[in-house]
Amino acid sequence: MIVYKAMYKFVDGGVHGEVLDFPGAISCGENLEHARRQVAGALVDMAETFILEHQPLPCPNPAVTDPESDIEEPIYLLLTAASRIKVTPEAAPEAATA
Repeated sequence: MIVYKAMYKFVDGGVHGEVLDFPGAISCGENLEHARRQVAGALVDMAETFILEHQPLPCPNPAVTDPESDIEEPIYLLLTAASRIKVTPEAAPEAATA
């Protein structure tokens, strides 16, 4: 788990959100909870893109801040490892007929 810092700013029509220490992880929502979900999705998408392009993820900077933000809080990046191997179940033995 990597901890970055998210910021939210209330604007006309919704909430703008971004991850301050992960450039490009920006989104918005109708309200704070929606903006949080959208920013979390943007963070995962950006992290996956960096990994696919063999780029290192930005280092978290707990000191980063935005004086124009209304709320700043930690946001947690959770990535899971997966295998590209497809497991195919063995064919079931023929059922005995009674």
